[in-house]
Amino acid sequence: MVVWTSAWLHGAAASDDVLDALQSWAESQEVQAADADLAARLDLPGPQETPAGPALLLAALRKAGAGNSELVLPVPGDARGLGGSSPFAKLAMRVGEAVVLPQAGIGLVPQRIAEGVLRWTAFEIGDLPPTEHLPIGEAEHGMASAMREAASALIDLGVAKHRPGVREEIGKTVASRPAPPWPEGVPQRTLRILQRATEVEAILWVATEDAPGAAMSASAIRGRTEALRPLFDAVRAARRASVAEMVRILADRAEKS
Repeated sequence: MVVWTSAWLHGAAASDDVLDALQSWAESQEVQAADADLAARLDLPGPQETPAGPALLLAALRKAGAGNSELVLPVPGDARGLGGSSPFAKLAMRVGEAVVLPQAGIGLVPQRIAEGVLRWTAFEIGDLPPTEHLPIGEAEHGMASAMREAASALIDLGVAKHRPGVREEIGKTVASRPAPPWPEGVPQRTLRILQRATEVEAILWVATEDAPGAAMSASAIRGRTEALRPLFDAVRAARRASVAEMVRILADRAEKS
């Protein structure tokens, strides 16, 4: 959503391409505003009305003067990009992801409400503090460093042991992630980093699960959690930096054309 809406708003993608790309995450997409006032401002259905399709959201963003989009990936203890305790922030924290459109003062939160159905709820967010810029090279290096440190810590803790079928588990986790198309002109480096982040996250989820029949002590589980947390953070940072770089490149090219 972040990359494709930014591409569309800058004239680098057609609306049909955006709508087709969104289907990578769910076959059916629907949109509604979180309150009646925002619904009236954006010409979107309100919370008590039947949701509309995503084409209406694109029109609403254009009407609101939206420009670049930003990806937010909040977790407990890290609410950067949410701007305090608001209905938007609370739902975004619960879901774990959101889209922020600073120029329009709008936030979007996706929720999977049924099999194959993804609902985007639009919130009025006002002015949020600017997000910290993380260079993509720094994010990539941070993820690699965190991997080495986590591997060393797990070995020291004695919890990095062979697990039959682990490669198959990781492969299935990676394959279950959406593989969307991307707008023309997106840097290949950003795509490689996103793919690497997906692979590392798959390894992390397998690493946090106990092997069948295994029994870990509470202290071992705590140690494993502490060892892996920086790597989870590094994966989120790499994703945010990659998406931000895509948006920057698309916007720069649109300005020069």
